Amino acid sequence: MTRFKIYQENCSDITVVSNLFIDEYMKDANDAQLKIYLYLLRVMGAGLSTSVSDIADQFNHTEKDVVRALKYWEKNRLLALEYDEAKNLSGIRLLNVSKRSANDVVALAPVVQLPSKQEAPRQETLNVKSEFCKPSYSLDQLKEFQNKEETAQLLFVAEQYIGKPLSPSEIKTILFFADRLNFSEDLIDYLIQYCVDKGKKDFRYIEKVAISWAQEGITTPKQAAKFAVKYEKSVYDVMKALGKSGIPTKAEADYILKWNKTYGFTKDIILEACSRTVMATDNHRFEYADSILSSWHQKQVHHKSDIKALDEAYAKSRAITPKPRNKNLDQFNQFMHSEYDFEELEKEILSN
Repeated sequence: MTRFKIYQENCSDITVVSNLFIDEYMKDANDAQLKIYLYLLRVMGAGLSTSVSDIADQFNHTEKDVVRALKYWEKNRLLALEYDEAKNLSGIRLLNVSKRSANDVVALAPVVQLPSKQEAPRQETLNVKSEFCKPSYSLDQLKEFQNKEETAQLLFVAEQYIGKPLSPSEIKTILFFADRLNFSEDLIDYLIQYCVDKGKKDFRYIEKVAISWAQEGITTPKQAAKFAVKYEKSVYDVMKALGKSGIPTKAEADYILKWNKTYGFTKDIILEACSRTVMATDNHRFEYADSILSSWHQKQVHHKSDIKALDEAYAKSRAITPKPRNKNLDQFNQFMHSEYDFEELEKEILSN
Protein backbone atom coordinates (compact mmCIF):
# COMPACT_ATOMS: atom_id res chain seq x y z
CA MET A 1 0.00 0.00 0.00
CA THR A 2 1.08 3.62 -0.61
CA ARG A 3 2.91 5.25 2.31
CA PHE A 4 1.64 8.63 3.46
CA LYS A 5 2.66 11.51 5.69
CA ILE A 6 0.68 12.82 8.64
CA TYR A 7 0.57 16.57 9.21
CA GLN A 8 -1.52 19.20 10.97
CA GLU A 9 -2.22 22.74 9.89
CA ASN A 10 -2.89 24.27 13.31
CA CYS A 11 -0.56 23.16 16.11
CA SER A 12 -1.39 25.80 18.68
CA ASP A 13 -3.40 23.52 20.98
CA ILE A 14 -1.33 20.35 21.36
CA THR A 15 0.06 17.99 23.99
CA VAL A 16 3.65 16.92 23.38
CA VAL A 17 4.40 13.22 23.81
CA SER A 18 7.98 11.95 23.83
CA ASN A 19 8.96 9.71 20.92
CA LEU A 20 10.77 7.48 23.40
CA PHE A 21 7.48 6.99 25.22
CA ILE A 22 5.82 5.90 21.98
CA ASP A 23 8.73 3.67 20.94
CA GLU A 24 9.58 2.02 24.26
CA TYR A 25 6.77 2.38 26.80
CA MET A 26 3.47 2.52 24.92
CA LYS A 27 3.52 -1.06 23.64
CA ASP A 28 3.67 -2.53 27.17
CA ALA A 29 0.98 -0.38 28.78
CA ASN A 30 -2.70 -1.25 28.98
CA ASP A 31 -5.61 0.97 28.00
CA ALA A 32 -6.07 2.59 31.43
CA GLN A 33 -2.35 3.24 31.90
CA LEU A 34 -2.05 4.93 28.50
CA LYS A 35 -5.13 7.11 28.95
CA ILE A 36 -4.06 8.26 32.39
CA TYR A 37 -0.48 9.07 31.41
CA LEU A 38 -1.59 11.07 28.35
CA TYR A 39 -4.18 12.86 30.46
CA LEU A 40 -1.48 13.84 32.96
CA LEU A 41 0.54 15.35 30.09
CA ARG A 42 -2.56 17.25 29.00
CA VAL A 43 -3.24 18.58 32.50
CA MET A 44 0.39 19.59 33.01
CA GLY A 45 0.56 21.37 29.66
CA ALA A 46 -2.56 23.38 30.45
CA GLY A 47 -1.41 24.23 33.98
CA LEU A 48 -4.49 22.61 35.50
CA SER A 49 -4.99 20.59 38.68
CA THR A 50 -6.67 17.24 39.07
CA SER A 51 -7.27 14.41 41.54
CA VAL A 52 -7.59 10.65 41.56
CA SER A 53 -11.39 10.90 41.63
CA ASP A 54 -11.40 13.43 38.75
CA ILE A 55 -9.26 11.14 36.61
CA ALA A 56 -11.48 8.16 37.46
CA ASP A 57 -14.59 10.14 36.41
CA GLN A 58 -12.91 11.35 33.22
CA PHE A 59 -12.36 7.82 31.89
CA ASN A 60 -15.07 5.89 33.76
CA HIS A 61 -12.43 3.95 35.73
CA THR A 62 -12.40 3.11 39.40
CA GLU A 63 -10.08 5.04 41.70
CA LYS A 64 -8.19 1.77 42.22
CA ASP A 65 -7.56 1.61 38.46
CA VAL A 66 -6.15 5.13 38.57
CA VAL A 67 -3.92 4.34 41.55
CA ARG A 68 -2.59 1.22 39.86
CA ALA A 69 -1.82 3.16 36.69
CA LEU A 70 0.02 5.86 38.64
CA LYS A 71 2.01 3.21 40.50
CA TYR A 72 2.80 1.52 37.20
CA TRP A 73 4.28 4.68 35.68
CA GLU A 74 6.13 5.47 38.90
CA LYS A 75 7.73 2.04 38.78
CA ASN A 76 8.73 2.70 35.17
CA ARG A 77 10.32 5.97 36.32
CA LEU A 78 8.10 8.20 34.21
CA LEU A 79 6.63 10.01 37.18
CA ALA A 80 7.11 10.47 40.92
CA LEU A 81 4.23 10.59 43.37
CA GLU A 82 4.41 13.21 46.13
CA TYR A 83 2.62 12.94 49.47
CA ASP A 84 1.77 15.28 52.30
CA GLU A 85 2.42 14.56 55.99
CA ALA A 86 -0.85 12.61 56.22
CA LYS A 87 0.35 10.38 53.36
CA ASN A 88 -2.25 11.79 50.97
CA LEU A 89 -1.29 12.24 47.34
CA SER A 90 -0.45 15.93 46.89
CA GLY A 91 1.38 16.09 43.57
CA ILE A 92 2.66 14.16 40.58
CA ARG A 93 6.05 15.04 39.15
CA LEU A 94 6.45 13.93 35.55
CA LEU A 95 9.96 12.76 34.70
CA ASN A 96 11.62 13.29 31.33
CA VAL A 97 11.44 10.18 29.16
CA SER A 98 14.99 9.37 28.16
CA LYS A 99 17.46 6.52 28.09
CA ARG A 100 19.47 6.76 31.27
CA SER A 101 22.51 5.00 32.62
CA ALA A 102 22.81 4.26 36.35
CA ASN A 103 24.81 7.46 36.90
CA ASP A 104 22.60 9.85 34.92
CA VAL A 105 20.76 12.57 36.81
CA VAL A 106 17.01 12.27 36.34
CA ALA A 107 15.71 15.50 34.81
CA LEU A 108 12.45 16.74 36.22
CA ALA A 109 9.49 18.35 34.51
CA PRO A 110 6.96 20.62 36.21
CA VAL A 111 4.67 19.20 38.87
CA VAL A 112 1.03 18.39 38.12
CA GLN A 113 -0.63 20.03 41.09
CA LEU A 114 -3.50 18.30 42.89
CA PRO A 115 -6.18 20.33 44.71
CA SER A 116 -5.33 21.52 48.20
CA LYS A 117 -7.49 20.57 51.18
CA GLN A 118 -9.29 23.91 50.84
CA GLU A 119 -10.20 23.12 47.21
CA ALA A 120 -11.14 19.49 47.84
CA PRO A 121 -11.55 18.35 51.43
CA ARG A 122 -11.64 14.74 50.30
CA GLN A 123 -8.13 13.34 49.72
CA GLU A 124 -7.37 9.93 48.26
CA THR A 125 -4.90 8.02 50.40
CA LEU A 126 -2.79 5.64 48.35
CA ASN A 127 -2.45 2.88 50.89
CA VAL A 128 -1.24 -0.02 48.78
CA LYS A 129 -1.06 -2.42 51.69
CA SER A 130 -4.74 -1.97 52.59
CA GLU A 131 -5.74 -1.92 48.93
CA PHE A 132 -4.42 -5.43 48.41
CA CYS A 133 -5.59 -6.82 51.75
CA LYS A 134 -8.26 -9.51 51.42
CA PRO A 135 -11.49 -8.50 53.20
CA SER A 136 -13.48 -10.77 55.47
CA TYR A 137 -16.38 -11.63 53.18
CA SER A 138 -19.73 -12.60 54.69
CA LEU A 139 -21.64 -15.77 53.86
CA ASP A 140 -24.21 -13.72 51.95
CA GLN A 141 -21.49 -12.11 49.82
CA LEU A 142 -20.04 -15.54 49.10
CA LYS A 143 -23.42 -16.96 48.05
CA GLU A 144 -24.13 -13.94 45.85
CA PHE A 145 -20.77 -14.40 44.14
CA GLN A 146 -21.30 -18.14 43.61
CA ASN A 147 -24.78 -17.64 42.16
CA LYS A 148 -23.57 -15.48 39.28
CA GLU A 149 -23.62 -17.39 35.99
CA GLU A 150 -20.12 -16.35 34.93
CA THR A 151 -18.76 -17.13 38.41
CA ALA A 152 -20.16 -20.68 38.38
CA GLN A 153 -18.28 -21.42 35.18
CA LEU A 154 -15.09 -19.86 36.55
CA LEU A 155 -15.28 -21.91 39.76
CA PHE A 156 -15.88 -25.09 37.74
CA VAL A 157 -12.78 -24.40 35.63
CA ALA A 158 -10.74 -23.64 38.77
CA GLU A 159 -11.76 -26.96 40.29
CA GLN A 160 -10.59 -28.75 37.15
CA TYR A 161 -7.19 -27.04 37.43
CA ILE A 162 -6.83 -27.73 41.16
CA GLY A 163 -8.22 -31.26 40.89
CA LYS A 164 -10.68 -31.03 43.78
CA PRO A 165 -13.78 -29.10 44.93
CA LEU A 166 -12.95 -25.61 46.16
CA SER A 167 -13.31 -24.84 49.85
CA PRO A 168 -15.23 -21.73 51.01
CA SER A 169 -11.91 -20.10 51.84
CA GLU A 170 -10.60 -20.71 48.32
CA ILE A 171 -13.81 -19.36 46.78
CA LYS A 172 -13.42 -16.22 48.93
CA THR A 173 -9.91 -15.83 47.53
CA ILE A 174 -11.27 -15.93 43.98
CA LEU A 175 -13.92 -13.39 45.04
CA PHE A 176 -11.05 -11.23 46.30
CA PHE A 177 -9.40 -11.41 42.86
CA ALA A 178 -12.59 -10.19 41.19
CA ASP A 179 -13.83 -7.75 43.83
CA ARG A 180 -10.69 -6.12 45.25
CA LEU A 181 -8.09 -6.69 42.54
CA ASN A 182 -10.59 -6.12 39.70
CA PHE A 183 -9.37 -9.16 37.78
CA SER A 184 -11.51 -10.28 34.85
CA GLU A 185 -12.70 -13.90 34.58
CA ASP A 186 -10.13 -14.46 31.80
CA LEU A 187 -7.31 -13.14 33.96
CA ILE A 188 -8.35 -15.25 36.98
CA ASP A 189 -8.54 -18.30 34.70
CA TYR A 190 -5.04 -17.59 33.38
CA LEU A 191 -3.72 -16.91 36.90
CA ILE A 192 -4.82 -20.29 38.28
CA GLN A 193 -3.66 -22.14 35.17
CA TYR A 194 -0.26 -20.40 35.35
CA CYS A 195 0.28 -21.37 39.00
CA VAL A 196 -0.89 -24.96 38.50
CA ASP A 197 1.46 -25.33 35.52
CA LYS A 198 4.29 -24.36 37.87
CA GLY A 199 3.17 -27.13 40.25
CA LYS A 200 1.63 -24.70 42.73
CA LYS A 201 -1.97 -25.43 43.79
CA ASP A 202 -1.80 -23.75 47.18
CA PHE A 203 -4.15 -20.73 47.15
CA ARG A 204 -1.77 -18.79 49.40
CA TYR A 205 0.78 -18.98 46.61
CA ILE A 206 -1.83 -18.12 43.97
CA GLU A 207 -2.92 -15.10 46.02
CA LYS A 208 0.67 -13.81 46.28
CA VAL A 209 1.08 -14.06 42.52
CA ALA A 210 -2.23 -12.25 42.00
CA ILE A 211 -1.20 -9.38 44.29
CA SER A 212 2.15 -9.04 42.52
CA TRP A 213 0.30 -8.79 39.19
CA ALA A 214 -2.10 -6.20 40.60
CA GLN A 215 0.81 -4.12 41.89
CA GLU A 216 2.29 -4.19 38.38
CA GLY A 217 -0.98 -2.91 36.93
CA ILE A 218 -1.65 -6.14 35.00
CA THR A 219 -5.23 -6.38 33.70
CA THR A 220 -5.07 -8.88 30.82
CA PRO A 221 -3.73 -12.44 30.32
CA LYS A 222 -1.41 -11.11 27.62
CA GLN A 223 0.23 -8.68 30.05
CA ALA A 224 0.46 -11.42 32.68
CA ALA A 225 2.15 -13.77 30.23
CA LYS A 226 4.70 -11.12 29.30
CA PHE A 227 5.36 -10.31 32.96
CA ALA A 228 5.70 -14.01 33.84
CA VAL A 229 8.21 -14.59 31.04
CA LYS A 230 10.27 -11.62 32.20
CA TYR A 231 10.34 -13.00 35.73
CA GLU A 232 11.09 -16.54 34.56
CA LYS A 233 14.11 -15.38 32.61
CA SER A 234 15.57 -12.71 34.84
CA VAL A 235 14.54 -13.64 38.35
CA TYR A 236 13.91 -17.29 39.05
CA ASP A 237 17.25 -18.56 37.70
CA VAL A 238 19.04 -16.10 39.95
CA MET A 239 16.84 -17.06 42.90
CA LYS A 240 17.81 -20.69 42.36
CA ALA A 241 21.50 -19.81 42.01
CA LEU A 242 21.37 -18.08 45.42
CA GLY A 243 19.64 -21.05 47.03
CA LYS A 244 16.24 -19.37 47.18
CA SER A 245 12.88 -20.89 46.28
CA GLY A 246 9.29 -19.66 46.01
CA ILE A 247 8.09 -16.24 44.92
CA PRO A 248 10.74 -13.52 45.13
CA THR A 249 10.01 -10.64 47.45
CA LYS A 250 9.83 -7.18 45.92
CA ALA A 251 13.26 -6.36 47.38
CA GLU A 252 14.77 -9.51 45.85
CA ALA A 253 13.18 -8.85 42.47
CA ASP A 254 14.36 -5.23 42.59
CA TYR A 255 17.94 -6.39 43.20
CA ILE A 256 17.85 -8.74 40.21
CA LEU A 257 16.19 -6.23 37.92
CA LYS A 258 18.82 -3.65 38.94
CA TRP A 259 21.62 -6.05 38.04
CA ASN A 260 19.94 -6.87 34.74
CA LYS A 261 18.44 -3.55 33.66
CA THR A 262 20.39 -0.80 35.43
CA TYR A 263 23.82 -2.41 35.37
CA GLY A 264 23.17 -4.20 32.09
CA PHE A 265 24.84 -7.42 33.20
CA THR A 266 24.27 -10.57 31.19
CA LYS A 267 22.99 -13.71 32.85
CA ASP A 268 26.42 -15.41 32.98
CA ILE A 269 27.97 -12.51 34.90
CA ILE A 270 25.11 -12.40 37.41
CA LEU A 271 25.31 -16.17 37.95
CA GLU A 272 29.08 -15.89 38.45
CA ALA A 273 28.47 -13.38 41.25
CA CYS A 274 25.83 -15.73 42.71
CA SER A 275 28.30 -18.64 42.64
CA ARG A 276 30.89 -16.61 44.54
CA THR A 277 28.25 -15.47 47.01
CA VAL A 278 27.09 -19.01 47.80
CA MET A 279 30.71 -20.08 48.41
CA ALA A 280 31.26 -17.11 50.73
CA THR A 281 28.17 -16.84 52.93
CA ASP A 282 24.89 -18.42 53.99
CA ASN A 283 23.33 -15.16 55.13
CA HIS A 284 22.28 -11.92 53.38
CA ARG A 285 23.14 -13.38 50.01
CA PHE A 286 21.34 -10.76 47.95
CA GLU A 287 23.22 -7.97 49.71
CA TYR A 288 26.53 -9.83 49.28
CA ALA A 289 25.90 -10.49 45.57
CA ASP A 290 24.88 -6.86 45.13
CA SER A 291 28.19 -5.70 46.60
CA ILE A 292 30.07 -7.88 44.09
CA LEU A 293 28.04 -6.73 41.11
CA SER A 294 28.17 -3.07 42.18
CA SER A 295 31.96 -3.34 42.32
CA TRP A 296 32.08 -4.95 38.88
CA HIS A 297 29.77 -2.26 37.53
CA GLN A 298 32.07 0.49 38.87
CA LYS A 299 35.04 -1.27 37.25
CA GLN A 300 33.17 -1.47 33.94
CA VAL A 301 32.87 -5.23 33.69
CA HIS A 302 31.06 -6.25 30.50
CA HIS A 303 32.25 -9.82 29.89
CA LYS A 304 33.47 -12.74 31.97
CA SER A 305 36.94 -12.10 30.55
CA ASP A 306 36.86 -8.74 32.38
CA ILE A 307 36.24 -10.60 35.65
CA LYS A 308 39.20 -12.87 34.95
CA ALA A 309 41.39 -9.82 34.36
CA LEU A 310 40.28 -8.31 37.67
CA ASP A 311 40.99 -11.58 39.48
CA GLU A 312 44.47 -11.75 37.97
CA ALA A 313 45.21 -8.14 38.87
CA TYR A 314 44.07 -8.79 42.43
CA ALA A 315 46.24 -11.91 42.68
CA LYS A 316 49.28 -9.95 41.46
CA SER A 317 48.66 -7.18 43.98
CA ARG A 318 48.52 -9.77 46.74
CA ALA A 319 51.77 -11.35 45.55
CA ILE A 320 53.67 -8.06 45.65
CA THR A 321 53.54 -7.89 49.45
CA PRO A 322 55.20 -11.03 50.85
CA LYS A 323 53.57 -12.45 53.94
CA PRO A 324 55.39 -14.22 56.79
CA ARG A 325 55.66 -17.88 55.92
CA ASN A 326 53.85 -20.38 58.07
CA LYS A 327 56.19 -23.32 58.60
CA ASN A 328 53.39 -25.69 59.57
CA LEU A 329 51.37 -24.64 56.50
CA ASP A 330 54.40 -25.24 54.27
CA GLN A 331 54.78 -28.73 55.70
CA PHE A 332 51.08 -29.40 55.13
CA ASN A 333 51.29 -28.17 51.53
CA GLN A 334 54.37 -30.33 50.97
CA PHE A 335 52.47 -33.33 52.34
CA MET A 336 49.44 -32.59 50.13
CA HIS A 337 51.56 -32.26 47.00
CA SER A 338 53.69 -35.35 47.62
CA GLU A 339 53.17 -38.26 45.27
CA TYR A 340 51.42 -41.13 46.99
CA ASP A 341 49.90 -44.31 45.68
CA PHE A 342 46.48 -43.63 47.22
CA GLU A 343 45.12 -47.02 46.14
CA GLU A 344 47.87 -48.85 48.01
CA LEU A 345 47.51 -46.48 50.97
CA GLU A 346 43.78 -47.24 51.16
CA LYS A 347 44.45 -51.01 51.15
CA GLU A 348 46.96 -50.62 53.97
CA ILE A 349 44.47 -48.64 56.09
CA LEU A 350 41.71 -51.20 55.53
CA SER A 351 43.96 -54.11 56.45
CA ASN A 352 44.86 -52.65 59.89
